[in-house]
Amino acid sequence: MTEGPNSRELALGILMEVTGQEEYSHIALRNVLEKYRYLSKQERAFLTRLTEGTLEWMLHLDYIINQFSNVKVNKMKPVIRNILRMSVYQLKFMNSVPASAVCNEAVKLAVKKGFRGLKGFVNGVLRNIARQLSEVVYPDKREAVPYLSVMYSMPEWIVEDWLKTYGRDMTERILQAFLEKEPLSIRPNLERIAPDRLKEALEQQGITVTQAAWPDYALRIENYNYLGAIPEFSQGLFQVQDISSMLAVELAEPKEGSLCIDVCAAPGGKSLHLAEKLHGTGIVEARDLTDYKVALIEENRIRAGAKNIRAFPWDACICHEASKGAADLVLADLPCSGLGVLGKKTDLKYRMSREQQKELAVLQRRILEVVQSYVKPGGILIYSTCTIHKGENEENAEWFLRHFPFEAVSLDSGMPAGLNIETAGRGYIQLLPGIHGSDGFFIAKFRRI
Repeated sequence: MTEGPNSRELALGILMEVTGQEEYSHIALRNVLEKYRYLSKQERAFLTRLTEGTLEWMLHLDYIINQFSNVKVNKMKPVIRNILRMSVYQLKFMNSVPASAVCNEAVKLAVKKGFRGLKGFVNGVLRNIARQLSEVVYPDKREAVPYLSVMYSMPEWIVEDWLKTYGRDMTERILQAFLEKEPLSIRPNLERIAPDRLKEALEQQGITVTQAAWPDYALRIENYNYLGAIPEFSQGLFQVQDISSMLAVELAEPKEGSLCIDVCAAPGGKSLHLAEKLHGTGIVEARDLTDYKVALIEENRIRAGAKNIRAFPWDACICHEASKGAADLVLADLPCSGLGVLGKKTDLKYRMSREQQKELAVLQRRILEVVQSYVKPGGILIYSTCTIHKGENEENAEWFLRHFPFEAVSLDSGMPAGLNIETAGRGYIQLLPGIHGSDGFFIAKFRRI
């Protein structure tokens, strides 16, 4: 690689933003890739893997470093801490990078960032790790919480909760799934192009395209440079969307001519999907809290050429009086802990806590209490989250049915072939990574009585 040191420096900058300035990893990485478009495909791949991998495995990497450093990770200078993390990630998980190059580049980077006095420390720690990596002592397998936490780089409190809910075998399958790199799921704009034609066009550009498990139109892509370089994306012929998100719209079953309200819509993937399902009829009101988020919706709406979407800012906690009793369908994909999408947003697991989860569950109830009033008699409300936490999912669905004049609607008729979840008949499903081949996602369907 001609720009190896530069790629590492960019990676360090992203790590500093995420761990020190609390920027979201996918945003920090996207901004750098947009800014440095001259990077080759190989360099972009290296930068992406190094930053995402270091964040993904951070607890595991810290565990290794602490066995070889007299100064524990949490006591180190932030720059040195992140240089060591990204270097140990290369030693542990990137076999194609020589250990000598890892150590040398780390020392150069420490000096370049103003820590010449610590270059001996960085060099010593990394060379010791490189020599003795196979001798690292990990937690005993019989101690499930510390073992799974370190081996899958997941905070202990999350491991504890999932063990109680799902048991060890299923928890380990979920943890493993988050660490497996999946192709990007995309939804063809069926109003403008057939899936087979899109597949052919993408393959002609050297992009690997496969069929997703479900829905039948969903595709998965890999081996591309970046989305902005794909003409079909810029032309609005497909939208990036996980299959679980597509399923939420499929199960909503919007009818032509309907008024659909998406109350927390940004960046607009499900709103666009609803609009497509309406075949140019009806209207989708796509709302979100800030002008910035509404701008994201508008950007995607314009790119997709959707005419039946109206986007505007609105706080979902505040009743929109004109919407009372007006909607045929309300889609409430609400703010949540995000623990179902840790494979894509790796840093979320370090930001979340049990206390925040409880606060989010309360926020979800506040929003549901408001937006349920928009649904006309016989109309549908879809409640969904991208997490796998009962307090935000099943418990909130049960609370909703106890407090408002709605009934659960069976999901059986809309479930894709091969996706069998026993609770679908009771009106809700919990999708799990490693089990259902998708993000962790919860969907419940209610009809106003």
